[in-house]
Formats: sequence, structure tokens, C-alpha cells
Amino acid sequence: MMRAALAMSPPTYDRIVDGPFLDRLHRCVDLRPGVLTEFSSPAALAALSEVDVLVTGWGCPVLDPAVVSSAPRLRAVVHAAGSVRAHVTPAVWERGIVVSSAAAQNAVPVAEFTLAVVLLAGKDVLAAAHGYRARRSRPATLPEGRGNFGSTVGVLSASLVGRRVLELLRPFDVEPLVHDPYVPDAELRALGAEPVGLLELAARSDVFSVHTPLLPETRGLVDARVLAALPDGATVVNTARGAVVDAAALEAELLRGRLTAVLDVTDPEPLPADSPLWDLPNVLLTPHVAGSQGNELRRLTSAAAAEVERLAAGLPLRHPVAHPSLSRTA
Repeated sequence: MMRAALAMSPPTYDRIVDGPFLDRLHRCVDLRPGVLTEFSSPAALAALSEVDVLVTGWGCPVLDPAVVSSAPRLRAVVHAAGSVRAHVTPAVWERGIVVSSAAAQNAVPVAEFTLAVVLLAGKDVLAAAHGYRARRSRPATLPEGRGNFGSTVGVLSASLVGRRVLELLRPFDVEPLVHDPYVPDAELRALGAEPVGLLELAARSDVFSVHTPLLPETRGLVDARVLAALPDGATVVNTARGAVVDAAALEAELLRGRLTAVLDVTDPEPLPADSPLWDLPNVLLTPHVAGSQGNELRRLTSAAAAEVERLAAGLPLRHPVAHPSLSRTA
């Protein structure tokens, strides 16, 4: 029977590891008790020397060349979370160790959050709620042109989340656009969206939703020029990474009142206490809650357990991570 160990931070262990998850692992592997929170102590090195599979979570120590060399039996890293960028190094792939991630499962609640925000933005709910509170009476109608029928939703990047958002938008009477220079136009059309350039995406979007991973080339991608191209009254939604959007340029547009924003991520995160965005009526700030929370974490651990079961049965991983793909993913 394969030997396995859990490796993650103590808070992550407390959040995601429960009885059903452990039971599934125990049924298919010889699971080391406890959790590895570092890879440098004699006890940790002894554990590493025996394991075939590491089941990792947020806060897993870095699997650098020295750690990899200390784990001669290791043949798989199964991550019960999204990106593996923080702990999996090239040394892992160079050794032929396979890697799996629950990123596709973590994309589900982010896309659901985005869909909810898109539909609420189409009804101009943020402004309506603020106005209702101030007047203590109902307005006669929505502002002219508001509503979801025929509205245009711009999706920036056909990432795992972006693709899921496009899938969720299909039943609704909206026009989806997508910009992703790394995906062929035919593939983007197959997702049910019209492929367009970045500035055209902005210029045509009633809701502009950011799903781009933060990479050197995407830092500040949504800059002043892109924001200026958005129509008056458009809503910017960011559930990706705050630094993909030029913070100063976005703040300037929001202070003018020209745009609305729903920001689950910011740069920095959280914003300084004196940031004007906290009090603007056209801004909704949420504390990075779009990703898996509460019972949604069970989706991640279930996916990780299924991957370990497949390994134990001699089957290939269902959600492998390829090393070259990290240059374009979170």
C-alpha cells in the first residue's frame, strides 16, 4: 500500500481536514498521522523519506530541490486547493513527480459569485440600494437602459474561472464577450462568447469581469486606457487578483462616479483604512470570499481524495498540472 502524508499550515488543516476526508484516504493509502508543517526537522525528513504521496493544502512548505531529494519515494503531489505555484518548484517535475490540483473545483464558487454579481449589476442593485436607503421610498423605475436583457458581459481571460462564468451565463439573455490572447478564437467561440481585443472588450461591456491570473505580464493589465474605454455606468468586477487592475486608475474613475466596482480582491489587500473606496456608494468591497468557503471546502478535499484513490488504483490523475502551463496560470 502506498504511503501518504498531509502537508499544509495548521490553520488550513483545521479548516479543510475532516473525518470523511481522512476516512477516504485511510481506505486507499497508509496515511501518516498528523500533518507536516515544515520539511526541515529530523521528524519531518524521516516522514518525507517514506512517503509516496503528499496531500497538500494552503501553507504547504516549499518543495525545493533539497526537499525533493529527501523524498526518494515521492511520486505524486495532490493539492487540495487551487494554485500550486507557491510550493511546487521545477525540481518536482524534473524528478518526474506528478502533480494534481483542485483548481477546477475552486473555480466553481468564484464563478457562482461572479454570476450573482453580474446579474445584480445589470439591475443596478448597488445604486438602487443606496438610493432606497437615502430616500426611504421606492424609485419609479430603474435608470434608463438598466436591466439584464441584452446586456453585454465582458470576460477577461478564458481561465478556469472565466470558462465557468461563460458556462453559467448561457441560460441568460446576455451577450458574452471574451478576451484571451493565448486561446484560439475558434476555442473561445466554442465557449459561447465572441472573441475581441482588450479595448473592444472594455468599450462594449456593461459588466467587465476580470479572471486573469497575476503574472508579470498581467500586472496592471487593466490600466487607465482600458478603464477609460468602459462605457459610463459600467461595472468592474474583480475576483482574480487586485494587481491585475491599475489601482490608482480605478480609484480615479470610481471617485468620478463614472463606474461601479465590485471588488473581492484589491491591491493592496486589504486596502488602507483611509482608502476612499471604503465609503464610495458605487463600490462594493468584499473580503476575498468568492473562493471556496465553509462547506465548499469539501468540494476541494473530495477532489483530492478522488485523486489519491486513482493513484492507489493505478489510474492517471484526473486533474494533472503540467509544468509549462504555470507560465500562464495562477
